[in-house]
Formats: sequence, C-alpha cells, structure tokens
Amino acid sequence: MNHQRNALITGASAGLGRALAAELVRRGWRVVGTGRRADRLERVAAELGGGFQPVLGDIGDPVHRARLTEIVEALGRLDLVVNNASALGPSPLPALADYSLDRLEQVYRTNVVAPLAVLQSTLPLLGASDGVAVNISSDAGVEPYPGWGGYGSSKAALDQLTAVLAAEHPALSIYAFDPGDMRTEMHQAAFPGEDISDRPTPETVVPALLRLIEQRPRSARYTRADFASEAVR
Repeated sequence: MNHQRNALITGASAGLGRALAAELVRRGWRVVGTGRRADRLERVAAELGGGFQPVLGDIGDPVHRARLTEIVEALGRLDLVVNNASALGPSPLPALADYSLDRLEQVYRTNVVAPLAVLQSTLPLLGASDGVAVNISSDAGVEPYPGWGGYGSSKAALDQLTAVLAAEHPALSIYAFDPGDMRTEMHQAAFPGEDISDRPTPETVVPALLRLIEQRPRSARYTRADFASEAVR
C-alpha cells in the first residue's frame, strides 16, 4: 500500500506556494509544484531535491492542467491540493470604471476558472485518500478596497465556489484560506514604489495553513488569525 503523502500546489515557484512546498518536502511529502517561470521553478527544484516535482506551465492553460492531472493520477494517491496561483491584474491597480475587460477576463481565468478546473479533475483522487483542498483567498474578496475590484471580485467568486463545492461534497475537507498581507512580489506590484517590508513573510503564514490542513475543521472560509496559535481547535 502506498503511504507516501502527495500534494499538488499551484504557484509553487514563489511566495506562499514556495514556502508551503518547502515545509511539506521537509516533512517527507512529495510535492508536484507548478509555476510559469522556468528559472524560478528550476531554482525551487534544486533547493528542495527529489521531493519536489516541477511542472512548468500556466495554470490558466487547459493543456497544462490536463498534464497536471496525468501526473497526479500516476502518483497513485493525492492527499492535498492547494490552489495558490493568482493573477493580480494591472499594476498600478485601476478603478473598475477604467478596468480593461480583457485583463479582467484573464484575472478570472486564473483566479476562478483554473482552481475549479483543477478541483474538478482532482476531487475523485482526494476523495479516495480522504484528502484536503485549499483555495487561497484574500481579504480583498470581502472588503471593498478601491482599486481592488478586479482581483477582489475574483477572490469573492472563489470563496463562493469553494463554499458550494464543500456543500456538494460534504465528506471532503474543502477550505478557502485568507493568509493576509504578505511580503511578496504580487503584493509589491499592488503597491508600486511603496515599502512593504513591514508585511510578514510567506514563511510565517505556513504554520497557520498547516494547522488548518492537519486539524481539518468543518469546511468553511478561514483566515490566518483563526489558526495563529498552537491550541487544538
């Protein structure tokens, strides 16, 4: 019987995805990680070694997603899917009245359609292994921040998609997780020219995310603060 724990993480070449992949590999997991930039993905693969399987491509591309499905099916089991890849949209962030609809469609393709597509193909595998699905959300999906209409509305849609999937699959653990502000390239792009060094690093968020995955509360939307302590829920 195969007891190796396997995870699929999108957007694994930077930010929270990379930090989570590193910790899971350290704990003995095998991680299939996707990313769009070959240099970054190769660097992560070199750092993490044989526990990390890089798969170069854009998660918005159906051909890439089909390849991912083939790879995880070949593993024999899948214990965790984390839809972490996100598109911010234009930078500086435009008001909705000025938002390019073509760019908005691109944001939705990455932030809403792609996560659903990934889960459509992997839910049977997760069900067979009593696995966990996590969609990375944002407070911009809840709060109406000026300039964040494109990204924020896509995350609001992702939250609702996650909630409905959970209602339709009550035997599975399906979560939306809001990590809060982090010191990442995407967050810097949202605030061009500003100093964001006061934001926490993605590595500091990983413990809270892992507590969600390990403690497996009822399927719902959670924030980093909900799992900020070691206390058992």
